[in-house]
Amino acid sequence: MDRILKKIIHYLDTHPYLRLATVSAAGTPVAHTVAYVSRQATVYFITDKESRKARNILQNPAVAYTVDENYIELTDIQGVQMEGEARLVTEPAEVETAAKLLIDKFPAMRDIPQNPDLVYFRIDPKKGYFIDCTVDFGHRDKIVFD
Repeated sequence: MDRILKKIIHYLDTHPYLRLATVSAAGTPVAHTVAYVSRQATVYFITDKESRKARNILQNPAVAYTVDENYIELTDIQGVQMEGEARLVTEPAEVETAAKLLIDKFPAMRDIPQNPDLVYFRIDPKKGYFIDCTVDFGHRDKIVFD
């Protein structure tokens, strides 16, 4: 496995939230904080089917997101920047897998009542970067996904 991909997968596995960028029907960029789970470099999240992010994705599946921390020193910054395509997850087996992964990562989700208005989305990566300012300020390694 490619070393950049390994870094991205590890970073995704060890962080709970991402900042998701979508585009509204009017062309306005919108940022959303989202709890997520990952399988390799693919991420899953759950949201209300009427949420702004769900509506935006259904109109335009192109998304971008970042995963990072609140660093104090600029030279300590590390993180992931990804570009991809989001889609609604409708296959029951994949919904079940995403739900299990979310509960494993966020055990409190087990106590959330069933809600038919909640839907799962999947983001398949197209291009990604591992940002690592510990190497050099502004350093990033790029990977393109097939």
